[in-house]
Amino acid sequence: MGKKGIIALVIILVVLVILAGVLLAIKVVGDNKPKEPGNELGIEEVPVEAPKEEKTPQIYRGNNRPVAVMIDNHKDAWPQAGLNDAYIVYEIIVEGGETRLMEVFKGVNLDKIGPIRSSRHYFLDYALENDAIYVHYGWSPQAEKDIKTLKVNNINGLVESSKDFWRVKDKKAPHNAVTSMQNILKIAGEKGYRTEAKGKSVLNYQVEEVDLEAGVEASHIVIPYSNSNVVSYTYDVASKRYVRYSRNVKQTDWNTKQDITTKNIIITFAENYTLTDKENKGRQGLKNIGDKKGYYITNGKAIEIVCSKSARTEKTVYKDLQGNEIKVNDGNTFIQICPIDAKVVIE
Repeated sequence: MGKKGIIALVIILVVLVILAGVLLAIKVVGDNKPKEPGNELGIEEVPVEAPKEEKTPQIYRGNNRPVAVMIDNHKDAWPQAGLNDAYIVYEIIVEGGETRLMEVFKGVNLDKIGPIRSSRHYFLDYALENDAIYVHYGWSPQAEKDIKTLKVNNINGLVESSKDFWRVKDKKAPHNAVTSMQNILKIAGEKGYRTEAKGKSVLNYQVEEVDLEAGVEASHIVIPYSNSNVVSYTYDVASKRYVRYSRNVKQTDWNTKQDITTKNIIITFAENYTLTDKENKGRQGLKNIGDKKGYYITNGKAIEIVCSKSARTEKTVYKDLQGNEIKVNDGNTFIQICPIDAKVVIE
């Protein structure tokens, strides 16, 4: 090999050494690059999208046990306190063509609830299906018996301290007895009642807005309980809520002076009848077990439904005519259990 060949060979060897050094340096730098925590092997990971936060309906949130309170609905009792704060309000006929209301609360704190009236035995069915502590001011003989038989966690304001249940001066007795949620919970604790929720809501609440596409127009609803006692609702398109009227009077809240409104209305047709007892006061009974016809109304539309209750202590299941449990908008609901022959108007 000549002198020129030796020089060429040396140059080639030098270049190879330099290339090897460069490759080694790259490897060392790569090996020394900081690894992500939990990824010590330096394996490139594909980013995973974080799971979306699951939303839950707000009207029935929290672990507080429901509280059901009997509310006077005589015109001398108006306005009432708490109707807008209840997640469900039941209205059922009583003696004399009057109705009474039962507010069902969950996790609210009100300084004044009322006016509170005495118990009627068929309201117990709805307190029980909501797993509620039942609050009343006196009772009928039938209700007294059933509260004991069914072992209802109840608070009778008539026998409690006047500091816990008191009569206001701006209304006349018997339409002026009130209490507070703080007092109710205090008494419940003293009686050893459970104050945590047990089970799910009666209604199948939905987070996403429910629109009854196949429903009929429902901008004005009229529900006659008797000739002298007619309830009606008018739909407000802007708020997507129904404004409540009773006996042609717009209902307002005693505490806030705001209109009484509701997101949902459920109508159930059930036969009522007059009890034959020694007191002869015209008190009513209610045939509410079995399948009953009704309507679900929300967002300006109404559909026919079937209201099924298998026993007094069992939850009512509300289904459409295809047999599916109805989806209820996340908001308060008035459940109008009206006479079976009531000429209800939906238009």
